[in-house]
Amino acid sequence: MAAPPEGTPCWADAVFDDLDVAEDFYGHVLGWTFGETSPEQGGYTQAYADGKAVAAVVPPMPGQEGTSQWCLYLAARDASATAARIREHGGELLMEPVQVADYGTMCLARDPGGAVFGVWQAGTHEGFQATGTPGAYCWAEVCTREPEKSDAFFPAVFPYRSEQLEGETDFRVHVLGERPVLGRMRMTDDFPPETPPYINVYFAVDDCDAAVARATERGGVPRFGPADSPFGRFAAVSDPQGADFSVIDLTTTKGEMPGTRPVG
Repeated sequence: MAAPPEGTPCWADAVFDDLDVAEDFYGHVLGWTFGETSPEQGGYTQAYADGKAVAAVVPPMPGQEGTSQWCLYLAARDASATAARIREHGGELLMEPVQVADYGTMCLARDPGGAVFGVWQAGTHEGFQATGTPGAYCWAEVCTREPEKSDAFFPAVFPYRSEQLEGETDFRVHVLGERPVLGRMRMTDDFPPETPPYINVYFAVDDCDAAVARATERGGVPRFGPADSPFGRFAAVSDPQGADFSVIDLTTTKGEMPGTRPVG
């Protein structure tokens, strides 16, 4: 499997104070199984859906406790060059590029609007082994209160062209080639004021309503939906440790696809 093109969402992980609770929750909600914890990699533990690597969970580093959040990684051919563009265009590096054994090179950054994301230059670990299937990653959106900053930043750092969805909702899509790879949503008053900007990661499920019910059984908190859309029936959830994510049944669609217009 070749490394994904520059700017492609290629991996997701999250820090949890209690890995046992996280594994129980996501195993129940998304059907994940988990590999062996790697002490030499700080307790990093990969999650699998149908035997394929789809995400990872990791304990916090000192001082990182209490900050559970999903992090989306975007592919880079050269993480150091991508880090330089992040700085050049107003982003902040939270972690300089660092090589992780022979797996690859990573850095962590914050866009000018405040959303945190990762950059991954693949080595032996090339990223998701499955996408768009039940339990696997399928989509992500930059949720921000300053969309103009996000809209300028991401196409300057990655080779995206952008399209604005037509209609009342302020929503933009970043496209690689002919494939939409990342959304941008303006955070409205529907979001609690204390919610910081973040990247909302979507995982595919067979049945959205059943997944939300399973999440609630294990201490998750529904935040939105389930709701129908032309893209699938979806819902937003917070897990028991406060990490936000969404689930979507891509096979249950309703309504017409919105039109788009090129921007930028």
